[in-house]
Amino acid sequence: MKKLFYTSNALLLLVLGLLISCNQSKTTRNETAIKAKEHKKIEYKKPKSVAYHFEKTKEWLKTNEADSTKTAIVYAINRTDKKNLAKMDSIVVPTDFSGDLVYYLPFPLHVTSLENVSKVLIFSYPTQVFAAYENGELVYTGPTNMGRKKDPTPTGLFFTNWKAEQTTSTFNDEWDLKWNFNIENKLGVGFHQYELPGYPASHSCLRLLEKDAKYLYKWADEWILKDSENVKVKGTPVIVFGSYPFDTSKPWLELTNNPKALDISESELEKQVQPFLKNILENQKLRETDLTTTP
Repeated sequence: MKKLFYTSNALLLLVLGLLISCNQSKTTRNETAIKAKEHKKIEYKKPKSVAYHFEKTKEWLKTNEADSTKTAIVYAINRTDKKNLAKMDSIVVPTDFSGDLVYYLPFPLHVTSLENVSKVLIFSYPTQVFAAYENGELVYTGPTNMGRKKDPTPTGLFFTNWKAEQTTSTFNDEWDLKWNFNIENKLGVGFHQYELPGYPASHSCLRLLEKDAKYLYKWADEWILKDSENVKVKGTPVIVFGSYPFDTSKPWLELTNNPKALDISESELEKQVQPFLKNILENQKLRETDLTTTP
C-alpha cells in the first residue's frame, strides 16, 4: 500500500514538474515576444545643415571616390550605384556630409501610428526610397529603382513570402537575382539586389544595392506554411505607395532648389499606412501566437 502511495506521489510530482517546465518555457517565449515590441530609440547624427548642389561627376569622383562615407550618401541621393554613378554627367551632392544617411533621404525618423507594429517595410514610388521600421522607429533606409513605366511595381499592402540568396528572373532566365525576397508570388514581384541606373527601370521588382538587399534579406521574416499549398502566417508587411512622375525630370534633382522637396512627413506616411494597419496587426498577432505556442 505504501509502495503504491509513493508511486502515485512520484507520478504527481512528475506531472507537476512537466507543467511547470511548459509554463516556464511559454513564459520565456512570451517575454521574448514582449521584448521584441519594446520601443527602440536610435540616435542618429544630424548634419549641421542640409543643402544640395550639382557637381560634375568626374570632377567629384577625382577627390572623393576613396571616401566610402561620402560615396554611400551620394549613391543614395542619386538613387544609383557605383557603376552607374560614373556614367552620369552631373550629380546631386550635399554641402555637408557630417550626418547619417537618414537625414539625406525623405522618410521620417518616427511614426507614432506604427508603434505597435513590430516590423514594416515601406517603399515610396515617387521618391524611389525604402524604409524599414520597428515599432515606429526608422531602423534602415536606402535607395531603390522600381518598375519602369511599361511594367510598374504594384502598389498597396503585401507580405514577404519566400526568399533565396540567388534565383532566376521569371522575365528572363539569364537574369540572376541575388538576395531575393518575394512579396507577390503570383506576379513574381520581390525586392533584390540588381543594378540601379538612377531611375525606375525594372520589370516591376524593387531593385536594391547589394548591402541593402542583404540587410533586408536577414531582417524580414518569411511566411509560415501549413502545407505546400496553404499559408499559415504571412511574413513581414510591405507597403508600396505613390506613383512616379515618368514624364518629368528626376524628382531628387529638385533638392538643389529645395532640400525638403521630397520629405515625407509623419502625417503623410500615416495616411498611407492607416488603411492597412488592421490587416498588419492581425497577421502580427497570428505570428506571435504561433511563436509562443509552437514547442
